Amino acid sequence: MPVKKYNPITPGTRTRVGNTYAEITTSKPEKSLIAPLKKSGGRNNSGKMTMRNRGGGHKRRYRIIDFKREKEGMSATVSTIEYDPNRTAFIALVQYEDGEKRYIVAPDGLKVGDTIVSGKNVAPTVGNTLYLSDIPMGAIVHAIEMTPGRGAALARSAGTYGTLMGREGKYAIIKLPSGEVRRILQTCKATIGTTSNPDHGLEVYGKAGRRRWIGRRPRVRGVAMNPVDHPMGGGEGRASGGHPRSRTGVMAKGQKTRNTKKPSSKLIISRRKKKTRK
Repeated sequence: MPVKKYNPITPGTRTRVGNTYAEITTSKPEKSLIAPLKKSGGRNNSGKMTMRNRGGGHKRRYRIIDFKREKEGMSATVSTIEYDPNRTAFIALVQYEDGEKRYIVAPDGLKVGDTIVSGKNVAPTVGNTLYLSDIPMGAIVHAIEMTPGRGAALARSAGTYGTLMGREGKYAIIKLPSGEVRRILQTCKATIGTTSNPDHGLEVYGKAGRRRWIGRRPRVRGVAMNPVDHPMGGGEGRASGGHPRSRTGVMAKGQKTRNTKKPSSKLIISRRKKKTRK
């Protein structure tokens, strides 16, 4: 999916890099597959702000996505490729042989008129959903389940994919987009191919207003605050602010935040890649 640079006719378009949306075939969603979407503004059930820098944004409607792909053995034809404001990847509207319509996360390369199917004894082609026990070794997959029947949980955002590295007993060994290698039950499903919109990371908003349109409010740096507001605040002049940490005191570098007592941690073979310090 290509991106385009805008002519600098305004300050906001001078640095903007946007998507061409060449794959999108329609701008109107399927009415039977949309639901209301309420915004929280970062507030919890008692009205207290628990997440800062959120609020506003354009009104959205949720597209009901089929992450389970449980209609096995029945082929579906791709009707449209659509933009979804709730996720970075595009979605595809498919219609099954019995007339039912569903949305799926669109794989890269899927086109209108293509046929997809899920289940056992299915060809490992782009868009088809198979059990991990049936997927060829070294295949590229996305929309990977972690628990059988619960629906896709991994590699769902734009341009992401996992790689089937091998099999070990009842487990399949998957290399995830983060670089982590972990075991997943072979009775879980995954979809062949990578997710659509791989150039999403190349987009540049160009102005603060575009961030407001997607519901993000301004973020104030910790070192620019007062000591009462942030551990890194205060000081004379441009003080460095001490050790990098969050507003609640959690260290930003070096402190482990992952729960080692999670039952699923024993299924991890190697951790995700660590960023090298310069």
